[in-house]
Amino acid sequence: MFIPLHDQNGLKHIKAQYVTVSLIVLNVVIWLLTGPFVGEEAAMRTATSLGFIPAIVFDHAVLEPSLVLVPPDATFLTYAFLHTDFIHLAGNMLFLWVFGDNVEDALGHVRFLVFYLACAAAGALVHGLTVPLSQGPLIGASGAVAGVVAAYILLHPKVRVWVLVLFRIPLPLPAYIPLALWIGQQFFMLLFDHESNVSWGAHVGGILAGATLVLVLRRRDVPLFDRKLTPVPATVRDSVETRRKGPWDSRPD
Repeated sequence: MFIPLHDQNGLKHIKAQYVTVSLIVLNVVIWLLTGPFVGEEAAMRTATSLGFIPAIVFDHAVLEPSLVLVPPDATFLTYAFLHTDFIHLAGNMLFLWVFGDNVEDALGHVRFLVFYLACAAAGALVHGLTVPLSQGPLIGASGAVAGVVAAYILLHPKVRVWVLVLFRIPLPLPAYIPLALWIGQQFFMLLFDHESNVSWGAHVGGILAGATLVLVLRRRDVPLFDRKLTPVPATVRDSVETRRKGPWDSRPD
């Protein structure tokens, strides 16, 4: 539907988004160590050992002893640091990069890390509740990132976000437009898409956790819906106006 590119939203309370950057680096490093570069079989073993498997966590099945690396309950978190391929990784990290810094700014470093991990766990929980007998491993940061998106739309719904619409058209839109559409899509797909390999339940779980936790974890002086609609930069207005007139119309306004 859209790809976020950049938001016009500076930091107010922190000097830099250390936790957001650290999470991105950690995800990339883990993918390099456990992903396709180590071979398909090794990557699958890692996903099975550290991914969230509902049937294992809810005691409907038992994991082969040689694959047990952590207690089953630990996979509520470990799954969120594994990814299947570069596209899977890049999509999640791009969303985290664009929206994570301002959520970290609103919560503070430590509370943002707690927030991120809690959203990941909530994503795994809802995924498990929707398919409790599944023996396939859930992996990916989508649940945690969905929580970040939900928090962002409550904090900064009117901030301009540059998005790539339909993978080709760059537009500066108020955040609530693309993000509300994205959130709505997750709920819709959870209800009606039962065939794809995407865990819509993990996304919805992260969204619900993010929208709830930001209410209690944000700094006391950070309001909801706090930013006014930022103007479109003059260069963008000029470009749009030029396209509207066309090269054949050079008359002044």
